[in-house]
Amino acid sequence: MILLSASAENVNMPLWAIIPFVLMLAMIAVGPLMFHHWWEENKNKLIVSLALGIPTAAYLISQHLSENLAHQLLFDYVPFIVLLGALFVITGGIHLKGDIQAKPWINTLFLGIGAVLASVMGTTGAAMLLIRPVIKTNSERKFKVHTILFFIGIVANCGGLLTPLGDPPLFLLYLRGAEFTWFLHMIPEWAFTNVLLLTIYFIVDSYYYKKEPLENIAFDKSNIEPIKIQGNLNFLWLAGVVLSVAFLNGQYIDIIHENHYFGFIREGAILLMAILSLILTKKTLREANKFSWTPIIEVAFLFLGIFITMVPALLYLSANAASFGITEPAQFYYATGSLSSFLDNAPTAVSFHNLALGMNLTGSELVAKIPEVFLTAICLGAVFFGSMTYIGNGPNFMVKAIAEENKINMPSFFGYMIKFSLIVLLPVYILVQLIFI
Repeated sequence: MILLSASAENVNMPLWAIIPFVLMLAMIAVGPLMFHHWWEENKNKLIVSLALGIPTAAYLISQHLSENLAHQLLFDYVPFIVLLGALFVITGGIHLKGDIQAKPWINTLFLGIGAVLASVMGTTGAAMLLIRPVIKTNSERKFKVHTILFFIGIVANCGGLLTPLGDPPLFLLYLRGAEFTWFLHMIPEWAFTNVLLLTIYFIVDSYYYKKEPLENIAFDKSNIEPIKIQGNLNFLWLAGVVLSVAFLNGQYIDIIHENHYFGFIREGAILLMAILSLILTKKTLREANKFSWTPIIEVAFLFLGIFITMVPALLYLSANAASFGITEPAQFYYATGSLSSFLDNAPTAVSFHNLALGMNLTGSELVAKIPEVFLTAICLGAVFFGSMTYIGNGPNFMVKAIAEENKINMPSFFGYMIKFSLIVLLPVYILVQLIFI
């Protein structure tokens, strides 16, 4: 689906019209830090979204841009929430339990499996499935903060690069015309980044393992519970979601080109998978996962405001792209990455895709109407740099919260950057740019 109609591409959108979008992203960035308890209430997030979204919607309608607003809500927001909601429900019915030895190679294997699963069930799904077993496995160890930090980097972010299900920005770019299988061409970047991070983690964890008190190691060896997966039927519903995204689209169903509302066949199939999961999964499994609707409601409320206020920003970027001075793939990579570090990476990716659209770039291979190399740079920047702070990607804060519930003393917002992302992740991401972009 294309956000901008042909008539809207030449709209002279004033710069001040993007203020609600900036305020929306600023609230997401500073809300958890400056007024944490107030921001915890989902109703307050909805209030913020409506307070900024309703005036923006009224302005767009007054400027005869209601078509753009409708497209944004119907063909971006609705599929986005349906997909995330379904993945959230289905993965919430898969329970992984057990306690094995927390040796470095076992921890590395856990994170490696998470890197693979992240592209299949999404970074949020993989993170929520694995974080509690990882914490349980390492409960006998004294040094475990570094494991959670690398978990955020690998499982909650870098692993989700290979399919539109992997990370929200990729799904939004898929909706803009990138084919499902196109994302697989980033396997070299995915493999390089995750293998390098896993190697660094193994070295770091081996170092800390040698520093563990002997009584901790002995206790860890004596408390073994085999890993057991419950709720296996949900893997069938998960496969149904993957197949729906891959095949229920205009590439395979011609009628969608005649009437784009037939595109909701995909959302209908995805919703069916979620409903089957809810009906056929034992309640005790969701209780064991501490399943709650709160996180997905939070996403729905926040992104309602984001998607509405984003419309003027996208129109402005499309009309003024040539004046920004961002013309090279590497610039798109770092610009997308920099904003994805501190803002949500989904709207950031869409914004830079629109920036590229407005530049009327040409290339031998166009994907989602921009040269492939630029789209690749945007995807890499959005997915990888989402791990640079706790607020760059949704699962980051969720993993941090679960770790702290289990008495793991996580670094502060800036401590995370100083102790981990700037010294471990950023050099890896710079290497990605030097080698691949």
